[in-house]
Amino acid sequence: MPVKKGDKVKVDYTGTLEDGTEIPGFYDWPVRVPMPFKRKFSPSEPLVTGQRIIDFLFTIAKGGTAIMPGGFGTGKTILDQSIAKFANVDIVVYVGCGERGNEMAEMIEEFEKLTDPWTKKKLMNRTILCVNTSNMPVAAREASIYTAVTIAEYYRDMGLHILFLADSISRWAEALREISSSLEELPGEEGYPTYLASRLSGFLERAGVVETNSGKIGSLSMILSVSPPGGDFTEPVTQSCLRTTGAFLMLDTSLAHRRHFPAINWFQSYSLYGTELLKHHREEISPEWEEAQLKCKEILQKEEALREVAEIVGVEGLQDADRLMMHVAEMIRIRFLCQNAYTDDAFSAPERTLSIIKEILDFHENATGQLKQGILLDEIISKK
Repeated sequence: MPVKKGDKVKVDYTGTLEDGTEIPGFYDWPVRVPMPFKRKFSPSEPLVTGQRIIDFLFTIAKGGTAIMPGGFGTGKTILDQSIAKFANVDIVVYVGCGERGNEMAEMIEEFEKLTDPWTKKKLMNRTILCVNTSNMPVAAREASIYTAVTIAEYYRDMGLHILFLADSISRWAEALREISSSLEELPGEEGYPTYLASRLSGFLERAGVVETNSGKIGSLSMILSVSPPGGDFTEPVTQSCLRTTGAFLMLDTSLAHRRHFPAINWFQSYSLYGTELLKHHREEISPEWEEAQLKCKEILQKEEALREVAEIVGVEGLQDADRLMMHVAEMIRIRFLCQNAYTDDAFSAPERTLSIIKEILDFHENATGQLKQGILLDEIISKK
């Protein structure tokens, strides 16, 4: 008899504690059907990733969804693994969908040595790896993300906060295309099955903050990597994800070529959770959070406009106020938006993130005041 949404989970118990509490052994549940819950809430807490550009400019909510599309060499896997290391969740479920076996082996070896910054225990203690390497059958690859998300829902139902990471959803879609082709189904755009968008939206709907059937509150957050062929973001997988995801973190090839990592483009990316989470940031971190965020975005936007002028007249042809603006924007890009995944700077708590950007913004404000007093810009920068 097929299982439908709303059906109860069949639990097989392995024993009973002295106080009468039953110990569940396993859940008998089909992986393609979402596990039931009482109700779903709107996200209200941020998912802290430790990446300043994400936590400050493009915040992801606990129970929210995000996609990270990027071409070859833009650092998707490294960014995924960095988020897996530092996210403020109870359990991380990481799916290596079509990944190379040596990359997965290196990840397991590294995670066994690292310490979770939140609990100070071994990082591997809170990490579940669902590995489907590139030499495995396409049917196994297509099923891998459903298996992993059901594992995530199992722990979510315990009232825990879960982060689901998939690298990458494009390889899952390619497996789906190959299966659809072998079944001689009607192909859609670029050979993908016509139901690709509905499958992806149905999968992303399994994220959220929910009240479980036992009355506990748990959350399942999703961050999906996308590998568009040739870095073309108009391809069907990226576009299908865009229709239902809450945050879009575009990995830029030009930034990666300049060795700027994480290579998230701050003009093309966006988050729909920023407004909802501002109250949390103001109350839990600092009332200055929103103001600093707006000033940072304004400086980066003005620099982009000035860059076009500077290419024509040269930087020396700009007024001192404009040259200062470009200098401060460079400070934001190098000291704030860049993070080395292999140093102590790989993780930045929200309080540290705010202190770094505040220091840069305070310098800009003080330097602007000194310019008005007639002090030369080169002199101001040399005293910094």
